[in-house]
Amino acid sequence: MAHARKKYASQADPDLLDAIRQIAKEEGRQFQAVMEDAMRAYIERRQQETPRMHVMAHFRASVEKNRKLGELLAK
Repeated sequence: MAHARKKYASQADPDLLDAIRQIAKEEGRQFQAVMEDAMRAYIERRQQETPRMHVMAHFRASVEKNRKLGELLAK
């Protein structure tokens, strides 16, 4: 089953667009498919790089809880 598509308009550096078109041509794929792959890869990379909010909340709580110990160790 094909996913529904939603049109959007955007602008990009002509060199980037040319590179995407070249990749699509070399792979025998549609420009749109290569763009979707690029967007998915970007989103996945961002999600992996960005610590989850609850992880950071636990980290901050741990730092605060152990602040005095950290100060003693720093001396």
